[in-house]
Amino acid sequence: MALSLKPLGNRVVVEPLEQEEITAGGIVIPETAKEKPQQGFVLSVGPGDRDEDGDRIPMDVAAGDKVLFAKYSGTEFKIDGKKLLILRESDLLAIIESK
Repeated sequence: MALSLKPLGNRVVVEPLEQEEITAGGIVIPETAKEKPQQGFVLSVGPGDRDEDGDRIPMDVAAGDKVLFAKYSGTEFKIDGKKLLILRESDLLAIIESK
């Protein structure tokens, strides 16, 4: 999917990672009992806010980063059947780095 969505200011578009539907013990978790996801991949990043002089403040995240975000933050929407979130950079809690 070629994402044709460019967030404004200090916003990012994140694709949330859904949790597993079956537990290790084989129990199926219904949609209503699932926790809201708190991890996802950054798909698109805005240009950043402006400082007092009008210069852009660079964003700390980039497209492709795996991030941790606040549970009930952002605005959820669907595009091409996929759930996506638009979040402010301040709603992101951490970048998850693989070792």
